[in-house]
Order: sequence, then C-alpha cells, then structure tokens
Amino acid sequence: MQKAVVIGAGFAGMSAAAVLAQSNFEVHLIEQHSAPGGRCRTWKKDGFTFDMGPSWYWMPDVFERFYQRFHHSQTDFYDLERLDPSYQVFFEDGAYSLPASTEQLSQMFEKWETGAAHQLQLFLKDAAYKYEVGMREFVYKPSFSWMEFLDFRLISSLFKMNLFSSLQSEVRSKFKDTRIRKILEFPVLFLGAKPGNTPSLYSLMNYADIELGTWYPQGGMHQIALAFEQIAKEQHVNFHYNEKLIGFEYSQNLINQVNTDQQSIENVDLVVSGADYYHTEQLLPKQLRSYSDDYWYSRKLSPSCLLYFLGVNKKIKGLEHHNLFFDEEFQQHAKEIYDQPQWPTKPLFYACLPSKTDPTVAPQGSDNLFLLLPIAPDLQENPNLHESYLNKMLERLEFHTNQSIREHIVVKRSFGVQDFKDTYNSFRGNAYGLANTLRQTAVLKPGMRSKNISNLYFCGQLTVPGPGVPPSIISGQVIADYIIKHHYG
Repeated sequence: MQKAVVIGAGFAGMSAAAVLAQSNFEVHLIEQHSAPGGRCRTWKKDGFTFDMGPSWYWMPDVFERFYQRFHHSQTDFYDLERLDPSYQVFFEDGAYSLPASTEQLSQMFEKWETGAAHQLQLFLKDAAYKYEVGMREFVYKPSFSWMEFLDFRLISSLFKMNLFSSLQSEVRSKFKDTRIRKILEFPVLFLGAKPGNTPSLYSLMNYADIELGTWYPQGGMHQIALAFEQIAKEQHVNFHYNEKLIGFEYSQNLINQVNTDQQSIENVDLVVSGADYYHTEQLLPKQLRSYSDDYWYSRKLSPSCLLYFLGVNKKIKGLEHHNLFFDEEFQQHAKEIYDQPQWPTKPLFYACLPSKTDPTVAPQGSDNLFLLLPIAPDLQENPNLHESYLNKMLERLEFHTNQSIREHIVVKRSFGVQDFKDTYNSFRGNAYGLANTLRQTAVLKPGMRSKNISNLYFCGQLTVPGPGVPPSIISGQVIADYIIKHHYG
C-alpha cells in the first residue's frame, strides 16, 4: 500500500485525501488547527456562531459531484436552502433585492433599461454555454501543458468562450445602466481580479449566480467541512490535528519523510500540499523549490480583506442574508487594491446576516453580522485602523437601513492581513489566492507538481483551477486523479 501525506485539511486537502484513500492509499492528513475546513472555520462566543471564511454557497453541482463519488448526496450531511432574494445591493439611490427567479430579475432589469431583459437572456445563454463547456473540458484538468486542451470540442468552442476579451467589455457592450453593469460584474470579484482584467470566459460565474442560485447550508458553512471530514474518515484517512509541518527528509529528488512538531512520518511515497503553496516551498531547500521569490512577488494576487464578526443584541432591519454595498465608486476602490495599493478612501463592502436564514447562529432576539472589506494584500495595519474602518462601514449601514447598530454590539472580533499570515500562512496575507487574469489562467498558474521533487504535488487556491470553495474542491480531486492514473495506478 502506497503511503501519502496530505498537508492541510481545507477543501482541497480533504478532497485529495479522500480520493487517494478511496484508491487504497494509506493517507495521513496533517492539519495545524484543531478542526477541518481550513479557512472555513467557526468562532463561537456568547451564543453566537460565526463562519470565519467562505459565506457564499454557489455551484451546488460541484459539491454534489464530489459527494456522489463516495455514494453520498448533500442531503446526507445538511439541509440546503436556496436564498430568495439571492442578495441585496445598496446603490447611492437605494437598496435592490435580487430575486432568485430569472424571469423576475429580467423584469427588474427591463424597468431600469429598455431591452435589458432580452439582452440578459442572450448573456445568460452564452454564460450557460461557457459554464457547461468550461466545467466539462477546462476546469477538471491539471493544466501541465496546453496539449491537454487540444480537444476538438474545446478548440471548436474557443471563439464562443471569449478567452481574449474581458468580462467588463462584454457586459458593457450589452448594458448601459450602471446598476446592471455592477451586478453582472460583481461575481468575478470572487476570482480576485477586476472585471476589466478578467477573461469574458468567466461570465460562467453569472450563470452560477443567476441560474444555479445562491444557497445556504443550515448550521453554517462549516457543515460542509464536517461533511468532507466524514467522507475522508469513511475512506480511512488518518487525521493528525494540532500538528504543524516543519520540514521534510529527502532521498535524491524524493521526499521520504515528513516532519511535524509532533512526529515524523517515515517511508512516504508521495506528498500533496493543500496548504499555502509559497509557504510549503519555503520549507524546501532553495535548489529544490519550483519558483523563486521574484516569481512569487511578480504574481497578481487577489485581495486580502478585513473581516468583522459582530454579535448584535437586537434584530437588524433592512438587510437580507447577503448584502453588497456599492454606494461608492467601484473604480476608485479597485484602483486602491490592484493598481496603487493603499488603504481605501471610500470602500465598497459586504455584509452577511446569516441569522436571518438560520436562527441557530445567534441567541434569540439577536443577530449575527459579518462584515468584509476587500483591501490590497500586505498592507500595514493596527487596531486603530481596524476600528476606524469598522465605524465607516457601520455608519453607512446605519444610514442606509435607518437604525442604530453600534450601540447594540455585544460581541466583536476583527481579522486582518496579519491574521491571514499568522493563521493560514497566507502569502502576503491574501484572502483568495491568485487573481484569475488571462496571464494567470490554466498552464500559467503555479504548477500542481513540483519541478524538482518527483513525488511532491500541490492543490488549492494558488494553483489550478483557482480561488473559491468549488475550485478548491475540484483542485484536490484533479491532482489525486492525476496521481492515481499516472504514477501509482
């Protein structure tokens, strides 16, 4: 039996571990924290339960495809509720709730701009094609070579995939209303890049948003992590919690031993790192690393963010489960993230109120409020800055919903750039990995296998297919399937 060590119990690591174990590998999964999920962790205080990381459940088909590999379904683990409205957007002229129904959304757009309903139909038809082809032919590939994509079906569809034009140009060629533009450009922010720098291929995210819907697992996003842990344990994956990776031992160009601060795992046949790619490579001798520091610092990163977990001893009016505050100029905030990194002057932000859907995450009569402010990675911060930006967001939130909130906060915690570095070993404190620009897509991302160590592989948000929970789930499966097929089958 081949022995595999997987580093990190995030979604990429757990999916890789489960697939390898299903194929009769002896799998040891090392996790420095005390629970599964990686960034999808929880924090509990005074009756409040906060999801500390992902809060959007999109692409339910990706989750279901993974569960069915192991003869399960999502219903075996948690109840999933489609949110309606999907989310609410605050513009300067007021708040708009986006209905889950595509027909109702079309009617809303038509009120804003004559002909927009028809244009949305055409846009979504094109996005559906990209989603179907992209998920079938593009995403579930390790991207070691462009030759992987020399498939007749993919080549014949390249022109329809719009790889070389931007999402922004496609949206703005079809719609003039600034509200519609912002709504349709918003989903690619999950990919960590500006719409003007994101290939139009990724309008597939609009299909995921509008057609596949926005969902919520009752009990919180951490329920997904618990489901993945259960599946991995059913495949007899050995979990080693509260163990920090400290290094490796080598024989020629192979890792044969993995060292943690608790033990040494000997006679290792292969290693898969679902931890931060850059951090893992820093544990290797320089001559065995695949990428130099110059390479890493030349990459275009996704944003970092400031997170706030707030327990409020009243029910908050005027918010949906998901709320986007686009009441300030997007281009200015984007410039301060990507082009001239600095603390934002008039930031856009996101507010999540999960207790509106799930009463278990807050005490009776109270609300659970999660705020997210995107910022440039590697910014220098301090507690005063954290408090200042919290007040800026709460001031606008109170203004738009016409109520007091600050005086009702009974639980408060912030989480910033340095926390991402300290807690997740995150490169430069990024929150979502590499930006999905054209020059950082597929083969142009850091590779899933080491260039210098024959039995070291990588998965997760700094490699293919990219940032987000569904891509991370896919990433772990892709590298595990590759290993099984090509090296240890």
